[in-house]
Amino acid sequence: MSHTAPHTHTQPAHRRAPPAREGGGGSGSSPRGAGPGPCPAAAPDKRELAGLRRLRPAPAQVGAGMAAAGAVAFRVARSLRLRPVCGARRTVHAVFFPVIQLHTTGAVMRVSQEDFEKAKDQLKLLKEDPGNEVKLKLYALFKQATEGPCSSPKPGMLDFVKKAKWDAWSSLGSLSKDNARQKYVDLVSGLVSSESSSQVKDTTSDSKHVYETLQVTTADNITKIMLNRPEKKNAITTQMYREIIQALEEAATDDSVITVITGNGDYYCSGNDLNNFTNIPHGGIEKMAKDGAVLLENFVNHFIDFPKPLIAVVNGPAVGISVTLLGLFDIVYATDRATFHTPFSELGQSPEGCSSYTFPKIMGLSKANEMLLFNKKLTAGEACAQGLVTEVFPDTAFQKEVWMRLKTYANLPKNSLALSKQLIRGVEKEKLHAVNCQECELLRERWLSDECMNAIMSFFGKKSKL
Repeated sequence: MSHTAPHTHTQPAHRRAPPAREGGGGSGSSPRGAGPGPCPAAAPDKRELAGLRRLRPAPAQVGAGMAAAGAVAFRVARSLRLRPVCGARRTVHAVFFPVIQLHTTGAVMRVSQEDFEKAKDQLKLLKEDPGNEVKLKLYALFKQATEGPCSSPKPGMLDFVKKAKWDAWSSLGSLSKDNARQKYVDLVSGLVSSESSSQVKDTTSDSKHVYETLQVTTADNITKIMLNRPEKKNAITTQMYREIIQALEEAATDDSVITVITGNGDYYCSGNDLNNFTNIPHGGIEKMAKDGAVLLENFVNHFIDFPKPLIAVVNGPAVGISVTLLGLFDIVYATDRATFHTPFSELGQSPEGCSSYTFPKIMGLSKANEMLLFNKKLTAGEACAQGLVTEVFPDTAFQKEVWMRLKTYANLPKNSLALSKQLIRGVEKEKLHAVNCQECELLRERWLSDECMNAIMSFFGKKSKL
């Protein structure tokens, strides 16, 4: 007998279960040729209900290890509805599963909460300031993760801090607490990772170049340039001039916050190595004087233009160029056994390092003249009293106290320090460059003079008698 299928009732594939067993418990199913259709409702028998109670949700739906799996399965079984479907030869009962949202992330969220708490603790241990933009983002994510979307009233325009915080929080909109918590953890993790890699770099990194006359290291946000000719009292050779220029160029662009110059051994620096005057090039003494003036001008310009705070740690006596440059430093710390001597007229020379401008400005004209014209040697206490030295420390505690202070300075905001220095120094840069040029030109002339040559020959004569 032919059978025409009535209008069919269909369910989306993801919601339709396989056909249940027939009422009599057989395994047969509708023939492919017959279309199922709605029939008058028929109540399921006891065996069908018993089979339904034994049903369990699939692992993909519930997730392994869920403590509530049994209860969920029971609710699923109870919520099933049996609908009779007519076939060509017999009636079968189709099982339709209602749509159920099974929350399977309980364990994950517990882990995320632990990570969130750990991230809060890690944030307190950061040594570097991540900057206001990042701090506002952290604040906003924290508030979103703990309180949800911003619901507080908007602060007044003049309350800049609260307004910035409110804007940052409000910008997250309807971001869920879970997602905010995850973003917070990710952001803190990135900051910790970045700081850790920076610290590894700091503890292991020497300078990019190998120097013969310097030791250059970077640690704790400080680049230290150490004059390293202790057997020669750190006298500056032509090679050392060039290496200091290179070291300053590196320090100006590295990740350090401040740069420190100091000396290795008992002396800070004994000034120019006068052996520089014995190395006469093929072009003769005129070429030597010209090349020396060009090198010196370039050298001093690097101090004038240095963008970061530059600090001198004067660990012992200082002579000549190492003294005159101090007027270009931002801070000068000295041990109490340091002395400061500029014996230019004794050697038939003239001031350099912009000291003809900076010294009168720092200590007054008459005091500057005593040093620059009449070769007066200052003690550390006198240099401090006249403004050339910032502070004097007892030699026994000098290194410990100074470096403790410098590490504190190095934790200050890098850009703020650099920009403030530019503001303070910028107005004089043009003047300093002009003074440097004039001083170097005069020195070139002095180096070619009989006065200078005789003074240097006399120096070497006295040295040979010792």
